[in-house]
Amino acid sequence: MSTILAAILGGAAGAVALVGMVITVIWFCLFHNRSAGRTSETGSSDPSVQVGRSVGVELTLREARRFEIEELALATKSFSDRSLIGEGKFGAVYKGLLNDGMLVAIKKRAATPSQEFIEEVRYLSSINHRNLVTLLGYCQENDQQILVYEYIPNGSVSIHLYGAGQVSQEKLEFKHRLSIAIGAAKGLAHLHSLSPRLVHKDFKTANVLVDENFIAKVADAGLRNFLGRVDIVGPSSHVAADEIFLAPEVREFRRFSDKSDVYSFGVFLLELVSGREAMELLSSDLNQNLVEWVQNYQDSGKISTIIDQRMGNSFTTEGMEEYIQLIIRCVDPSSERRPSMSYVVMELDRILEKEMNLTTIMGEGTPVVTLGSQLFRASK
Repeated sequence: MSTILAAILGGAAGAVALVGMVITVIWFCLFHNRSAGRTSETGSSDPSVQVGRSVGVELTLREARRFEIEELALATKSFSDRSLIGEGKFGAVYKGLLNDGMLVAIKKRAATPSQEFIEEVRYLSSINHRNLVTLLGYCQENDQQILVYEYIPNGSVSIHLYGAGQVSQEKLEFKHRLSIAIGAAKGLAHLHSLSPRLVHKDFKTANVLVDENFIAKVADAGLRNFLGRVDIVGPSSHVAADEIFLAPEVREFRRFSDKSDVYSFGVFLLELVSGREAMELLSSDLNQNLVEWVQNYQDSGKISTIIDQRMGNSFTTEGMEEYIQLIIRCVDPSSERRPSMSYVVMELDRILEKEMNLTTIMGEGTPVVTLGSQLFRASK
């Protein structure tokens, strides 16, 4: 009897030990996943930095898809010129149709294969938000590095404002432009809310895309991390247009931060309301103080010359003045004085809500608001 009892107890002890080992292994795996951090500036892996809980969960639930080069070649008709839709910092951009019927945007460049590239793709593809263009996966074959993104049908905001294919009489009312600005702001704010925060580093009007419902989606988040120290590529005209979006501390010291993204967003707001490239507005001197430039126009009563007249009088004077003040705050030369993107979202929401209320027709003969046409007659 005692022998049987000892055997039972021994078996139970062994079972308990086995369960303990299993729990230890599971705990180690979960901890290892959550501690696979990365630095916000370089985007490289750093085990000493802990990734936020939400990011850790996303990483475990969603894996970047690894595409075969044959599938992507078939999707783009062997990367033909007919499928080519653009050229970016990462390389050529193609429109592709996958086997499952999904439209995608495919970015391709010649590069030496690296594990760091795969890790960066896995991290960026784990980030999911309504106002961010989703990175679906990658391919790394034949000395080629390829990124596969969801395809956004209506293209970039820059095309609708001043691009080559833009229809001159196309009308985007102030309220529509505010909605686009809010979507883009929410996308950036989400990046900045991650732990560690992700700095976009290349935010500009061309990187704000709009879908079939004109919902804004920020593209190329974290793409600069793939480029290493190669900051500037492409035609000189594109380089100059991009440089104007860079904050003073970035142009001088290459010091990126969430506040340098805010500066870039301020330049985007200026282009959004003017319907013109900031480089064209500033003409010769790209390094001039944007705050002083905007304030000079405002103080001299010439602010109406900046505003896109295609909007007509579909805005209020008060709303436009508050919008201009937000631009001034975003492009402040001092990064410390610029607001956070979460504040920018709240402020744009407030301006839009007020515009929606004040521009509603209240009834004949009811003076509700001074419409924006007053700005075009104002003088100081």
